[in-house]
Amino acid sequence: MNKRYDYIIVGAGSAGCVLANRLSSRHSVSVLLIESGPDDSNALIAMPRGIGKLLTPGNPHVWDYKVSRGPQQAEDIWLKGRAIGGSSSINGMVYVRGAPEDYDAWEAAGCTGWGWDNMGRHFVELEDHALGAAPERGIGGPLKISVQSSGGPLCEAVLTAGVQAGTPRVDDINLANTAGPGGLGYQTQNIWHGQRYSAAKAFLDPVRNRPNLDVLTLTDVLWINFEDKRATSVTVRDSSGERAISAGKEIIVCAGAIQSPKLLQLSGVGPAALLESHGIAVVKDAPQVGRNLREHFFLAMQYRVKSHSLNHRFFGLGLLRSVWQYYTGRKGPLTHSAHEIGGFVKTRPELDRPDAQIGVSLYSLTYGEDKVVPEKQPGLTLGGYFMRPQSQGEVSIRSANPDVPPYICANYLESVTDRAAAISMYRWIRQLASQPALAPFIVGATTPSVDAQSDEEILEAFKQWGGTAFHVSGTCRMGSDAESVLDPSLKVRGVSGLRVVDTSIMPSLISGNTNAPAMAIALRAAEIIAAELANPQIAPSGHLTGVAN
Repeated sequence: MNKRYDYIIVGAGSAGCVLANRLSSRHSVSVLLIESGPDDSNALIAMPRGIGKLLTPGNPHVWDYKVSRGPQQAEDIWLKGRAIGGSSSINGMVYVRGAPEDYDAWEAAGCTGWGWDNMGRHFVELEDHALGAAPERGIGGPLKISVQSSGGPLCEAVLTAGVQAGTPRVDDINLANTAGPGGLGYQTQNIWHGQRYSAAKAFLDPVRNRPNLDVLTLTDVLWINFEDKRATSVTVRDSSGERAISAGKEIIVCAGAIQSPKLLQLSGVGPAALLESHGIAVVKDAPQVGRNLREHFFLAMQYRVKSHSLNHRFFGLGLLRSVWQYYTGRKGPLTHSAHEIGGFVKTRPELDRPDAQIGVSLYSLTYGEDKVVPEKQPGLTLGGYFMRPQSQGEVSIRSANPDVPPYICANYLESVTDRAAAISMYRWIRQLASQPALAPFIVGATTPSVDAQSDEEILEAFKQWGGTAFHVSGTCRMGSDAESVLDPSLKVRGVSGLRVVDTSIMPSLISGNTNAPAMAIALRAAEIIAAELANPQIAPSGHLTGVAN
């Protein structure tokens, strides 16, 4: 007979690990954490630049999806974490919080309790920051945060070029993502002593032996089961077959912005016409489940340089040296995050705050039919994206069979605002590359994406060469309106015993990477749940507990 739990958490990613930690801290509560993928014991997960091997379709540590970019655009491939730690175990380890205005906009739109006054303190609570304490920076928290050490003359030249282009150099790029001119600096990263510091390492590993917490890996959640519109159990499948596991208090879906709406739809919560077309009984007609998909559209612009690239450290004898440095002292290029330099820039002087995020990497890549590898000659990558996209895509199931991948459309550049911002960012990066500080280094552009001149040619470059920034969000948005999937306490409207906690809850995409916000969202959710347990009659959002409005 299966054990019954108070809370079942679906997905052991960034949000799921945080919730497992916080909910199981109450000894009277039993918690089950279920992960579709394997444990995070692979050595490539701990090695920061192991992402070069992990982020490949077919790797057992990732979900891979074929995605429609939008009309008249090539197909995209999206990769998301499928292991303990989720995407925090396979991502680029770029630690970015988003801008305070992002969260204040959520609250202004009706998401009570989700403004910067709350979210800002949760980021501080998260952090054990190498730069030390500051009003908006934490120390002593569970997540270790460091800053990329000096990258040598080429990095210094890029930072000087940024100043020449009107963007100041800063020590903490997160503090630059507010009002004013923005800033570029060495990348803030969740890397500690040369190794990845994932949500699993920060939140799950320290509590995994708690007697009231169980963790299942290599276990798929096929659907959620309801009784009179209350979520009561999940049907799971592992090597021994299928079975149902019951939850006494809540099922909390933390499966990510693709799998969470897919699971709701498979379980009967979603657009009624879609569900009925696949023979799924409708529990709650929720047209917005899977809608409002937001994603950053990233473009990498590559340049040949004379020296100080790291390309030669990723193949042949150079790679052997890098591996030796990593395993003997946790040093060298295999300990770097996705970018050596990062930051936030105003691409037009009339703006009141940064509108684009920039990443600078001391490598360049060559793209073959079946693999991506570093170029043999020295190269530099200047990449970025417009941070607040208005274009909206969707996720929808194609079948009642959980093994069938969903239909995903990113709908990049559908919005006029996004097209104008993409053009502006493209021109800013090319302006950066043309500054005097980089003249002794840059030989010329090496990718076709850098050759565009007219606005139309720039947009075509994005369509041909742009792609996902791995920040998909918004597909189970919260809000105060009746059409929102979740209320501000993250309960699914129209049913009870069911909550969603991950980046799918975002009403709009934050200005930057989404890994740190996923953890802060989970801390906020845990606080809301704790308050409800202390006062079962009234939720912090002001709603009566039970079926969400």
